Amino acid sequence: MDEKEVREKLRSYITRELIRDESYRLTDDEGIVTGGLMDSFSLAEFAVYVESEFGVYIPDSDLTVARMNTLDQMVARVMQDMK
Repeated sequence: MDEKEVREKLRSYITRELIRDESYRLTDDEGIVTGGLMDSFSLAEFAVYVESEFGVYIPDSDLTVARMNTLDQMVARVMQDMK
């Protein structure tokens, strides 16, 4: 699976399941947590999804605003363990 496919799957999951607005135009570098679109509980749900969808475990130490605030950061973290 390439980075583009991972990015679109994550974007779709976030807008559908976490933001609950599929029409929301989530940009790659938008602050998802700092912008109030997701909270810490949503980050935990995101981690569960990533593990089931991509087989990538994201430890709690990486589930922080500093490391997982944008779609770019999320994609990079998933890709890091898929290679």
